[in-house]
Amino acid sequence: MNKSPASEPCQRVLLVTGLLGAGKSTALKVLEDLGWETIDNFPIRLLGRLIDSPDGAGSEVRAPLAIGFDSRTRGFDPNQVIERVKRLVQRPGIELTTLFLDCSGQELERRYNETRRRHPLAQDMPAASGIAAEREMMEPLRRWADMVISTTDFTSNDLQQAIRERFGQDAPQATVVTITSFGFSRGMPPIADLVFDMRFLDNPHWDPVLRPLTGQDEAVGEHIRKDPAFAEAFERIRDLLLLLLPRYAAQGKAYVNIAFGCTGGRHRSVYTAERMAAALREGGYAPSVFHRNLTSRAADLVEGKH
Repeated sequence: MNKSPASEPCQRVLLVTGLLGAGKSTALKVLEDLGWETIDNFPIRLLGRLIDSPDGAGSEVRAPLAIGFDSRTRGFDPNQVIERVKRLVQRPGIELTTLFLDCSGQELERRYNETRRRHPLAQDMPAASGIAAEREMMEPLRRWADMVISTTDFTSNDLQQAIRERFGQDAPQATVVTITSFGFSRGMPPIADLVFDMRFLDNPHWDPVLRPLTGQDEAVGEHIRKDPAFAEAFERIRDLLLLLLPRYAAQGKAYVNIAFGCTGGRHRSVYTAERMAAALREGGYAPSVFHRNLTSRAADLVEGKH
């Protein structure tokens, strides 16, 4: 049975264009991180054919599609682009939006000077000449676009944030949280955004009964919990992480690596990492836990003086 047009999944399409140097590549990269399928420098004359192409057998939900193009795109003609898109908008099952990235000429000149790149429309002239020519060429698209973002006063991070705010509402939480325990005596972890040193706690290694055990054993956990400093320190670190993680996510940070270290990486750091992972799960996160030195040999020389 054929589906009615109303029941067909809607294809969401975003056309991303604007002045060269205004941030198109950055915008497309953020959209890709948000789950969009992105294509840059795509010939707009082939847009209809691209939209009609199937996503694959049995596909019910089509990924949103972001297509970048600019004055360098082959066969580029702003008025033809507008007419072509107008026809596509009339078709059922397509939700099409155009985003134009603008920027002042002075700021674009600064960016070209900073990167020491030539403007594509001013190979043998000052960058200002190419920028002015391109602005005149692109003006019809700017007037017609559904959305205009000026990046004149934006850093790259500002533009990323603006794209996430406008197009990331339906994206899943992107931040992946990893908690690692490690021993300082065996070297720092190569990738860690936040490192907490737990060596201020009493070391179970110097108890002959606890030495062969690890922070995953209850007897070790009980020993660490009895340390007067543990409860308050743990609560403060937990509250700090619950404060920072949403802000990392808002900045588009895909991975946050949290590391807890002790001397040998077998007792205090392991216990704290396990407890913190449980606390973050209660806070709505799903951290992965990795104990780097859990199986390392317990040795007095590693632990230092008692």
